[in-house]
Amino acid sequence: MQATVKLPASKSISNRALIIHALTANSIQPENLSDCDDTDVILQALEKMPETINIKAAGTAMRFMTAFLAATEHGEHVLTGTERMKHRPIKVLVDALRHLGADIRYQDEEGFPPLLIKGRRLQGGVLEIAGNVSSQYISALLLIGPVLHKGLTLRLTGDIISRPYIDLTLWTMREFGADAEWTSVDTITVEPKPYLARTYYIENDWSAASYWYEMVALSNDPEAEVLLEGLMDGSKQGDSGVRYLFSLLGVKTSFASKKPGTPTTVTLRKSSNRVARLEYDFNYMPDLAQTFVCTCCALGIPFHFTGLQTLKIKETDRIEALKAELGKLGFTLTDRNDSELSWDGHRILPDGPTVLPAIDTYEDHRMALAFAPLAITMPLCINNPQVVTKSYPHFWSDLGKAGFTINE
Repeated sequence: MQATVKLPASKSISNRALIIHALTANSIQPENLSDCDDTDVILQALEKMPETINIKAAGTAMRFMTAFLAATEHGEHVLTGTERMKHRPIKVLVDALRHLGADIRYQDEEGFPPLLIKGRRLQGGVLEIAGNVSSQYISALLLIGPVLHKGLTLRLTGDIISRPYIDLTLWTMREFGADAEWTSVDTITVEPKPYLARTYYIENDWSAASYWYEMVALSNDPEAEVLLEGLMDGSKQGDSGVRYLFSLLGVKTSFASKKPGTPTTVTLRKSSNRVARLEYDFNYMPDLAQTFVCTCCALGIPFHFTGLQTLKIKETDRIEALKAELGKLGFTLTDRNDSELSWDGHRILPDGPTVLPAIDTYEDHRMALAFAPLAITMPLCINNPQVVTKSYPHFWSDLGKAGFTINE
């Protein structure tokens, strides 16, 4: 397996940069914006500002746009999305914004979109929010902090999950001149200091890189090599930690350049080192869980993964989806406490003629992205493959260039 891949731009950074750009008197659009669905809905909403804003299945867009519309004087808007989005909770964020003085009402069911939002300048001040909720709630609040009259002091209670995503938000804010930082182990302070206009180049996506790591790990070719363009050593993306975790599954990483802040080419190669069992807490990297669950099953490596609580409220219930779809392939996963998944290493194949497994994706891009590399070890059918446009629009094209046979 030999491939050179230009990864999509980071949608996490793109989405943050777009909100900051809209909060700035800045005509300079960020460069290398992601072309994925999640970023496009934010871009279209900010450019057109229609009365009804449909962010479709983009959870980040729902959270970020809720805070943006509530804290800016852009009039009255209805913020809605897909049927699944209308069942994804947003009460924690709405309550926090209301505490800051926001005018937000639920259109249908209490605690869920669609939302009727009347924009106004908010005072800001001190706010307390649970640290074990989606980091997107916290990031949405932080992003509007510099435009609040009194700034924002955000106190996080209890365990703080997905901290790298919060740190990514703070780092991106500081890139645009914000005064925002951790002032204690559980408190973030954002001063009422306007963002600065500047040119800004967005690095490529480490989350997208994870599926190529999976392919190298599963390849039987000892000379397998994948070159990934546009990644950065020392990236603030939380999922850049994928390279350390995959080193335990037989993939080594090298950078063409380690110059800080400079995108470069990353080379993935096979190594002979592989653990016999993997235990890991995904609190800080929940979006990588599906990749590692699929990889470990295909490699025959038993695992116990914790810190998966946010998977229940993603595009689908990812814990149940993984259990169902890997069950079709003979892997019986066990879940506990709505936050753990484990596999004992045993696979039971069905009796009788071999049937091509059809993997359902549940309108979840990461189900398609994480399961597709399993085709290296077994033929697969992926239902509704177009869901990858949410984060990696040219994924299937890239697989074809890498030698995969794809039939529609």
